[in-house]
Amino acid sequence: MDLPQFPSLPLTVTDQLGRRVEIPFPPQRIVSLVPSQTELLFDLGVGKRVVGLTKFCIYPPEARQAATIIGGTKNFDFDKITALKPDLIIGNKEENYQAGIEQLAAKYPVWLSDISDLPQALDMIRRVGFITGAKNKAEQVAAEISNSFAALVAPEPAVSAAYFVWRRPYIAAASSTFIDDMLRRAGFRNVFAHLGRYPEITPEQLAAATPNRILLSSEPYPFKDKHLAEFKELCPTATIQLVDGELFSWYGSRLRLSAAYFQTLRAACEPK
Repeated sequence: MDLPQFPSLPLTVTDQLGRRVEIPFPPQRIVSLVPSQTELLFDLGVGKRVVGLTKFCIYPPEARQAATIIGGTKNFDFDKITALKPDLIIGNKEENYQAGIEQLAAKYPVWLSDISDLPQALDMIRRVGFITGAKNKAEQVAAEISNSFAALVAPEPAVSAAYFVWRRPYIAAASSTFIDDMLRRAGFRNVFAHLGRYPEITPEQLAAATPNRILLSSEPYPFKDKHLAEFKELCPTATIQLVDGELFSWYGSRLRLSAAYFQTLRAACEPK
């Protein structure tokens, strides 16, 4: 069973950056600075304790009805956060901005995730479950995700692909990113894996890379059907596909949907 609600006691934990954080346990007033981790908190059954979230925290829809929107992931409204009197703030090294995190950490317990692959995502889920008093539920969620990916068979050879997250300039997801790990598990070979995390890609670079598939993410740039021809002109032999960016980049409980989605997406690449 997950822990019942008792008066909070101090607990020192370590986040994924190796920072030691003292929190009241279990925390009662949580501010979440990352959409995928907000959804996770609700799926762990502690959503009623989430008092603040970002404008990008769209899941579950009811989260925004009760909690206060404290700005974006990279521009916090510190006055709103102060008014909420949080006893735990949960963020992420990449999605949030260092200056803002440092300002918050001077006043509140701030626990940060740092995720670039599936094992780190599962570790985050388990740790967040532990620090919020929902250890058993977190283990169930992590096990469901782990089992779904274990059953995901990526046929050989992998299909060469480029995954774009931005337009004007074109920006791709490359090495050491969570998306790159998801691409590999989905059966794709990232043609820009040799480059830094989110490199700007010129049209000439894309044409020279000759990917078999060009995957256009739904976020952070909202690629639409109208952009398909633009990429087809650059790579006439490639198949251009719009993909669900949440299922490639959200590293919380939404991962329960990712493996099945990848299986369907990969099957669409197979010759008929």
